[in-house]
Amino acid sequence: MILRRRGPQLALVALVQVLAMSLWFSASTVVPALRAEWGLSRQAGILLTITVQLGFATGAVVSAAVNLADRARPQVLLAAGSALGAAATFAFPSAGPAAAAPLRFLTGFALAAVYPVGMKIVVSWFPRQRGTALGVLVGALTLGSALPSLLSTGHWRTVLAIAATLALLAVPIALTLVRPGPDWRPSPPWEPHYLLRMARDRAQRLVCLGYFGHMWELYALWAWLPSYVAAAGDGDSFTTIGVAGVAGALLGGVLADRFGRTAVTTAAMLTSAACGLLSVAAWGTLLLAPLLLVWGAAVIADSAQFSAALSEVADPRYAGTALTAMTAAGFVVSAITIQLLPLLADLTGWRDAVALLSIGPLLGAVAMVSVRAAAGARTPRSTGRP
Repeated sequence: MILRRRGPQLALVALVQVLAMSLWFSASTVVPALRAEWGLSRQAGILLTITVQLGFATGAVVSAAVNLADRARPQVLLAAGSALGAAATFAFPSAGPAAAAPLRFLTGFALAAVYPVGMKIVVSWFPRQRGTALGVLVGALTLGSALPSLLSTGHWRTVLAIAATLALLAVPIALTLVRPGPDWRPSPPWEPHYLLRMARDRAQRLVCLGYFGHMWELYALWAWLPSYVAAAGDGDSFTTIGVAGVAGALLGGVLADRFGRTAVTTAAMLTSAACGLLSVAAWGTLLLAPLLLVWGAAVIADSAQFSAALSEVADPRYAGTALTAMTAAGFVVSAITIQLLPLLADLTGWRDAVALLSIGPLLGAVAMVSVRAAAGARTPRSTGRP
């Protein structure tokens, strides 16, 4: 019975992620139209993307501080986050420029109840093959995040309305169909000091450092890829993020369950860093478009594996708290590069600016090489290699 329910539950959680995460770049995608209609400055347009990251980080910190992902009913959290994010996005067009950034912050805050909780649900259904299962979840997040790029040819109000409607559709699915798995732990006691325990533990700390290197690159690339390909005159944002990204997330999960988290995360980050550096030479040539496809796959192939690795070295009672805390800090890191990249592009041009993104995955790969030794005997037999 459990085996028959795992696949459908994974599909349902993934569907919720696709629908809800369409909110993430819904405003960022239409910034050119907003600048024209609302007279937004360039910095105000950047702020619309950064505030989602900071809102998510804030929501995740609050959740982690009270162990919310481990103590509340997960399907209720998924539904509440999707509904709140949808409401903020529906309100965005009529609220005007003054309320734009606060509403985007609220959207990010709401989505902190969707993605980390979805990871915890998937982990509860898949004590083994976590890499593949979480790869499916990250592929869903990737597809959802890319959907606004596919819709961007329409009027900006329509793009936001469609994204909000999709997120609203996630609410009844989460409430009526999604359920935690047999490995879901009963509500543990409130542990306000778990984040300190997590920071002191070398294995958890190294996984988080690897994730931070990954996040230095990921969301800045996703956020500014439309501007990059427009300047380059080659490539396609939806194909790079949505199609190549989903393929990369799924392939990374399958390979990680076979060869180990460390090997896959290290290889993906080194490949991604190389793509960032090689893109400078490929600019203006026929090689740029295929290189972007490789980059789109590599930049997300490792994402789920940081979550899988952390869930295997963290206290299983507080896996949701650990995952939420790691993602919170990672999204703060991503806000830095989202801010820096367009400023650097103004100085050097997009061709040279993207090389900045390679710093993160190079440092992240160094951290992940050290994870296996730090994890030691705590690594479960189901993975064999963190």
